[in-house]
Amino acid sequence: MEGARKMKEDKKAKDTAQSEEKKEKSGLKQEIRELRERLMAQQQLIREKKLPVIVLVEGWAGAGKGSLIGELISEIDPRFYNVTSPAVVPEAEERYPFLYPFAKAIPENGKIMFYNSGWMESAVRKLLRRDITKKEYRGRVRQVQEFERQLRDGGYLMLKLFLDIGEDEQKERLRAQKKNYETEWRVTEDDLWQHREYELFKETYKEFMAETGETVPWHVLDGEKRKKAVRDALRLLVELIDKGLEEGRYVGKPFKEKFPLVAMPKLAEVDLSPTISDEDYDEQLKKLQKRLGELHNLVYRRKIPVVLCYEGWDAAGKGGNIRRIAKPLDPRGFDVMPIASPEPHELNRQYLWRFWTRLPRSGHICIFDRTWYGRVMVERLEGFCSEDDWKRAYNEINEFERQLTDWGAVVLKFWIHIDQDTQLARFTDRQNTPEKQWKLTEEDWRNREKWPQYEAAIDEMIEKTSTENAPWHIIESNDKKYARIKTLRLLIDALEKACEKHIARGL
Repeated sequence: MEGARKMKEDKKAKDTAQSEEKKEKSGLKQEIRELRERLMAQQQLIREKKLPVIVLVEGWAGAGKGSLIGELISEIDPRFYNVTSPAVVPEAEERYPFLYPFAKAIPENGKIMFYNSGWMESAVRKLLRRDITKKEYRGRVRQVQEFERQLRDGGYLMLKLFLDIGEDEQKERLRAQKKNYETEWRVTEDDLWQHREYELFKETYKEFMAETGETVPWHVLDGEKRKKAVRDALRLLVELIDKGLEEGRYVGKPFKEKFPLVAMPKLAEVDLSPTISDEDYDEQLKKLQKRLGELHNLVYRRKIPVVLCYEGWDAAGKGGNIRRIAKPLDPRGFDVMPIASPEPHELNRQYLWRFWTRLPRSGHICIFDRTWYGRVMVERLEGFCSEDDWKRAYNEINEFERQLTDWGAVVLKFWIHIDQDTQLARFTDRQNTPEKQWKLTEEDWRNREKWPQYEAAIDEMIEKTSTENAPWHIIESNDKKYARIKTLRLLIDALEKACEKHIARGL
């Protein structure tokens, strides 16, 4: 009798558990349907409000990151989203800065970008594989903090998810995938290595999330309960977008990090009288260009990236200066990037995006004719961005340039300087010379009328962004030939020092 009663009670408990489980599954399905409907309704709203959304899905190998993204996008109009997997960086992109593949993938306003693994996976794996030193890893953590804050301050909505599974569960999933002919390709040697070092990865992931969760918090999802993970991810995404729609686009406040700065003179204090004779110019130009051509070969062989930034007054001679730099260079190893007003697809992204996508590969030289400094000059003075935007940009630019020099780039910034009388004489010459008239625009005349405002903005720009790792060089250009020789000398000196440093380190 006692045994029969116990069997009956056990059966009842089992039936109750199954009933509860069925009810829970039914409830989850209903919640997921409702959340998908809300997400579908949000698509057009984020488009109208021009809200860009980033969803970063990190997690264990075999945890189902791709499947989770598939569930999230299943009902979204494909015109409103993209999916990228930048953590596994192609060999060609290994020759760019750490954040390059992630920065170039940021979405346009009104779209959602899903990252199938990202900066955490990339940084952690390289550290544990000993591809980078602990010091380099610390630098990458700092860069991630800066990157996420810059995106948030620029109005991006960001959701960071980590899909968690236990060690035994990962083992079973990887084993099952390896056994299946259709899925065995998904399991890489890196995945198997990660499983063997599960505890080490677990500890490093936790540390990374703790250090990078202040600006944009991490959300850990239970990857062993797939439907629950889908429900939780959908809920977090829908709530994030709802909040963004309600509060509007976020604009970060200016702040100041203490970068080591190089003291610089005001433009009005610069002596513009230096000149050079035609004979000396011809002799030195030939000698310096020959040396620059030799150094270009060394830079290429040692994979040293070089970023040259040209800013200056209209008619100061930037174009002629750039041509003298470019002439001795191998055309396969350099690019000149003329920067004009941003195109619509560029305006629809964080302002540094169009410069991230133009960076050179290691061993190559990129010459920017106008740069990211437009943010604190023309965009500031012409009202193309808010006051918070341009005031915040000084620090963002210093961070960007530090990321370039941390990568190993030689960054040289030239302000090509002339006085107002010289500019007027050159404007007049252009106006009166048919083959030069195309160089002169109404905008040039309008900018000239604002010389005092521009001069004040430039002085502030140079003062706040002439860092020790990327200082400004003011090039006296009332005599264009003198300016060209000075620029060549500065470039040659910087490249020689960079090559010497590489040789000393055995690179």
